[in-house]
Amino acid sequence: MRPWSAPAVPQLPGRGGPVRVHDTSTGELQVAAPGPKARLYVCGITPYDATHLGHAATYLAFDLLQRAWRDSGLQVRYAQNVTDVDDPLLERATRDGVDWRELAASQVDLFASDMEALRVLPPDAWVGAVEAIPRIAATVRAMLARGAAYTVEPSTESPAQVDPAKGDVYADLSADPGFGAVAHLATEQMLALSAERGGDPQRPGKRDPLDPLLWRAAREGEPAWDGGTLGAGRPGWHVECTVIAADDLGSGFDVQGGGSDLAFPHHEMSASHGAVLYGPPFAGVYAHAGMVGLDGEKMSKSKGNLVLVSKLRAAGVEPAAVRLAVLAHHYRSDWSWTQAGLEEAVERLVRWRAAVAVGGADDGADQLAVLADLRARLADDLDAPGALVVLDAWAATVLAAPGGAESGQRADLVADAVDALLGIAL
Repeated sequence: MRPWSAPAVPQLPGRGGPVRVHDTSTGELQVAAPGPKARLYVCGITPYDATHLGHAATYLAFDLLQRAWRDSGLQVRYAQNVTDVDDPLLERATRDGVDWRELAASQVDLFASDMEALRVLPPDAWVGAVEAIPRIAATVRAMLARGAAYTVEPSTESPAQVDPAKGDVYADLSADPGFGAVAHLATEQMLALSAERGGDPQRPGKRDPLDPLLWRAAREGEPAWDGGTLGAGRPGWHVECTVIAADDLGSGFDVQGGGSDLAFPHHEMSASHGAVLYGPPFAGVYAHAGMVGLDGEKMSKSKGNLVLVSKLRAAGVEPAAVRLAVLAHHYRSDWSWTQAGLEEAVERLVRWRAAVAVGGADDGADQLAVLADLRARLADDLDAPGALVVLDAWAATVLAAPGGAESGQRADLVADAVDALLGIAL
């Protein structure tokens, strides 16, 4: 799968410092990558409703991390999956009367165009679940061989199997003594979230209600692939990310990222699979972005109140304003998208662009100070709102200076810093 085109990133004088982010698994700030290389995996979309503001906020958060890493001199390798076969995608395709492959392809293309418009640095490896199925099936077979997985016989109440001799394959969580180290939740919480977020804790025949699906045996009317000794079927969600991340980045990569709703079960389960297969830890840091609502209410597919980046773009909203409206909120916070927030971002862009055009009649020291402050803010848990405050103060000073544009020159260093570190062209 070919990712979108990368925006040009200006080179800045000097280097940023080590970047610390909040690690969900420890509850503390950790250096995200000790260097000289940095490996990042961010869970991708299930392509049937791309790209709402929750998606955008997550990918913009980890775009900041990439940019800060690169500015500090690290060699970055970034991998992301696309879950281009899964129950929600199939259900949406059936509802809309379209082929699931056409729906997935159209939404993947839309997502890529949104990311390109928002000037998000693309992944080095962008891998669809479908193209990874041979590797996933091999991994599931390996887990079975080492006793870390088991087969549940088909139920007479379940949809007809293509091969009734084969059942669904589940991971045996008892094979991982460190299970639970990512989200640190009580069993009752895990059971509730598993049922809410795609698990099947009530499935008869499982050794433990929390055991996650690794391979879904083929059902009539559903797409399926040859799994060798597994029989025909398709992969579970969690093992998909385990395999794609490990294949491209290697186990023990630096940061596993995604929205906070992925901490459990998705990241907990994929980390468990990784620990069983390769030894712990699967990732050094687990970083999670907050949830985005709309006007004070939860934004969700079921409520039908998703704000789509593509619709904002079609309405004439500048992508830089969308990006800036998102960056006004700390990546770990839960917040709501509002029209007022968007209007504030538009006004902020106008002020910053005016200040860059005026520049100020200084020897460059003020601009270097701005660059240093921006680097410091992003190194401290990707504090984009703090970076915006730095730029607001600089712009206010420049615009209030006597003489204005008559005495100044364009502030190219500030413009380059905002572009390179925040992804906003002024």
